[in-house]
Amino acid sequence: MTSLAVRLAAATSNALSKFAGDGVADLRPMPRVLIDQGPLRSVYRFTTPGGEPGGQPVLLVPPLAAPALCFDLRRGCSLAEHLVGDGRRTYLVDYGNVSFSDRNLGVEHWIDEVLPKAIQKVHSDSGGQDVHVVAWCLGGIFSLLTAADRADLPIKSITTVASPFDFTQIPLVAPFRPLVDVTGGHILTPVYRALGGAPAGLVTQAFRLTGIDKEITKPLAIMKNLDDRDYLAQIEAVDRFMASMLAYPGRTFGQLYHRFFRANDLAEGTVDLGGRVISLSGVTVPILVIAGENDVIAPRGAVERLVGLLDGAPSVRFESAPGGHLGVITGRAARRTTWRYIDEFLDEQMC
Repeated sequence: MTSLAVRLAAATSNALSKFAGDGVADLRPMPRVLIDQGPLRSVYRFTTPGGEPGGQPVLLVPPLAAPALCFDLRRGCSLAEHLVGDGRRTYLVDYGNVSFSDRNLGVEHWIDEVLPKAIQKVHSDSGGQDVHVVAWCLGGIFSLLTAADRADLPIKSITTVASPFDFTQIPLVAPFRPLVDVTGGHILTPVYRALGGAPAGLVTQAFRLTGIDKEITKPLAIMKNLDDRDYLAQIEAVDRFMASMLAYPGRTFGQLYHRFFRANDLAEGTVDLGGRVISLSGVTVPILVIAGENDVIAPRGAVERLVGLLDGAPSVRFESAPGGHLGVITGRAARRTTWRYIDEFLDEQMC
C-alpha cells in the first residue's frame, strides 16, 4: 500500500472508532487499592498483576479543582502507569468532590491534615521508607508548605511541576491587577462567599479559556490528524479531564485570591495564614522544579522564582519541558521530557 493509502485506512478506522464506536483512547484507570481515607482525603496504592513494586514510595499530589486523573490520563500517557512500570511503589492522594458544606475549609486543611496524614500513611504502608512527593500545580505549593511547616514528616524529596510562585509573572492575570488594587481586593470577595467558593463549572470554563485558541481550532486539528490515533486519543482523554473539574472551597479560594494572587506572598517565600507565617526556607529536602515552556497559567518565570526561595534545601534542580499547564505533566511530549527528568531525579535520591 502507498503511504497515502495507509493514512486513509488509518483515518477511516479512527473515524469509525471516534464517531461511531467507544472512542480511540484507552481510558481504563490503573489498578489501585484504597489504603486510607478521611475528610477530602483518599490515599491509593497502585497495583500490578506481578505483585507490588519494591522501590522507594512515590506519592502523587494533585492540585485542588483538577481531578486526580491528571496523573492517570490514559493508558500510554499516564505518569502513574510509567512510574509503576519502572518498578516504583506509587501512591496517589485524591481529594474527591468538594461541596458547599466544605466552604469553611482553608489552606490549613490540606497542609495540616490531608498531606501530612497521606505522607505518614504511605510511609507506614511502604515499610517505613521516606516518601518522594511528585506534585502538580497547586499540589506542589501545598506540598512545599507542608514540608516547610512539618520538618518531622518522612519526606525524601519533592518534585513540583507547573507550580507558580510569582503571580506577577503570569500575563494572563495582569490585566485584572489594577482593578483588584483599586477595589482593595474586594471585587471577588462577595461572589466567592455567596457561592461557597469557585463552582466546578466555573473552574472548567476558566481552564478552557486559557486555551481558547486551541478550542476554536480543535475540530480542524482533529480532521487534519484523523490518521494519528495517539493524537486523537490525547484529545479525547483531555476532554474527559476537562469535564471532570471540581470546585474550590470558599475559604481556600479566598486565601488563594488574597494571599497568593493579590499580595503575592509566595514570591517572597512566605505565606501568612491568619497570623501563622510559613517560610519556604524551612524546606530541608532535595527539590526538582519543572516548568512548562508553553504554560500560560504557570509560565516559566512564575515557576522558576521558587529556585531562589529554598535556602534550606540541600539541592534544587530546575528544568523546563514542552507543553502547557496540563501538557507538561501528562502531554505526549512529557513522556520523553518531564517524566525523564523525574526518573533521573528520583534515581539520584536513591543512591
